[in-house]
Amino acid sequence: MFDHIGVQAGDVEASLAFYLGTFAALGLHEAVRFPAGDSVVVGLAGPDGPPAFWLSPATGVETRELHVAFRAPDRAAVDAVHRAAVDAEVEVLHAPREWPEYHPGYYAVFLRDLDGHNVEAVHHGP
Repeated sequence: MFDHIGVQAGDVEASLAFYLGTFAALGLHEAVRFPAGDSVVVGLAGPDGPPAFWLSPATGVETRELHVAFRAPDRAAVDAVHRAAVDAEVEVLHAPREWPEYHPGYYAVFLRDLDGHNVEAVHHGP
């Protein structure tokens, strides 16, 4: 349904380091960047496509929590995201587990990013 999403970050470079480090197991990588005032805009891509997750400088104070879920190729990748988050002392909202209330095989970890957003790695298994 979505082509891409943009998230405003209080510190683009710090948020970039968070996303690249935490979600490395999903193949998330920097695909493009360009200047934006005193900061930059960065487009992140997965292993199979163009940039779909964009970080840009915040124009004001964030007042609402955003939820973004990144697709994982398997449960091991979800677990690797969790390990990377714990190693980086990222707030873990919910450790990896199956969430049958969403659907059987929904396996996910939920984390808090640097701007307070709820970010997830999810695998849709059988």
